[in-house]
Amino acid sequence: MIYHCVTRVVDRRFAFEQADKEKFRTFVRMQENFTGCRVLAYCLMSNHVHLLLEVPPMAEGGLSDDELLRRMKAVHNEVAVAEVAKRLVELRKSGRDVAARELHESVTYRMHDLGEFMKALLQRFSRWFNTNHQRTGTLWESRFKSVLVEDGIAAQTMAAYIDLNPVRAGMVEDPADYRWSSYGEAMGGGPKGNGKKARAGLVRAIMAHKGYEADARHWPGDVSKGYRMILLEEGEEKLKEVVHKGGKLEMKVVRKGMKKAAVDAEMDCLQRNRDVAISKMLRCRVRYFTDGAVIGSRGFVDDVFRLCRDRFGGKRKDGARKLWGSGAAAAGTLWSVRDLKKGIG
Repeated sequence: MIYHCVTRVVDRRFAFEQADKEKFRTFVRMQENFTGCRVLAYCLMSNHVHLLLEVPPMAEGGLSDDELLRRMKAVHNEVAVAEVAKRLVELRKSGRDVAARELHESVTYRMHDLGEFMKALLQRFSRWFNTNHQRTGTLWESRFKSVLVEDGIAAQTMAAYIDLNPVRAGMVEDPADYRWSSYGEAMGGGPKGNGKKARAGLVRAIMAHKGYEADARHWPGDVSKGYRMILLEEGEEKLKEVVHKGGKLEMKVVRKGMKKAAVDAEMDCLQRNRDVAISKMLRCRVRYFTDGAVIGSRGFVDDVFRLCRDRFGGKRKDGARKLWGSGAAAAGTLWSVRDLKKGIG
């Protein structure tokens, strides 16, 4: 499962300075290493945070003792890890496998879980922030928001929407210039460390639907160029021949006798035009991406609706709702489980 998570500072005041953003990113990576969740895209702004987070299921059969201890080192000190290691050895030697499993579960319940990931991350950062800034009290406005996102075009679009936050805010013209985002880190980071991890996350966000794992080796070439095209609207001048009517994209009628190559070229042109329209849309605030609850293809949203049927009124027959307002460019490609016609801008 992939989720877009958003959390905002209380009163939405501009609280985070450069050092705060660096520390938050450090805590994000710590949680990632501990929980087994994957950060596919992120952006740390001065008063709010975006994360595109993949939460894979726990491996069948659970974690080995070695893997458990390795993950614990990401968030626990050496003394705590050593104590658990010692206890596991004792339990294994005495044949007390049930007790060993219970010890595992006392740690692993915080892994592969969206709520536990965000709870631990926000609490850890709040403690550090309050200490560092000599303050007390709550830091976050309310519980974080989350939107379930389908892999494929929905995850690609959401990643781009997240990376374009500083562009929408007028802070930079090129998202590569903002260092506290997945794209800025991917472009500016070195071949190792978090630069590599940021590239791997974006590969997964962009290409998960094609079976790509989070591997930075796939980033150079078509993956990075295609993503940058979404971010920067490249190639728009080549698309003037596509018909527009009433501000909407319309497919040309394919003339009888057209050769296959000509048909393919025309359909490719239409798709590229739609991609550019979506790219332009991402420069606006799209409320569906934070309040839509579920974003994806019509079939994906309807499937989620059926699984969660008891959460909706009895009169409702299906889940997918068309995007309107600032999300209209993606209408027919992306759908939401919530109808946000009122006040969508």
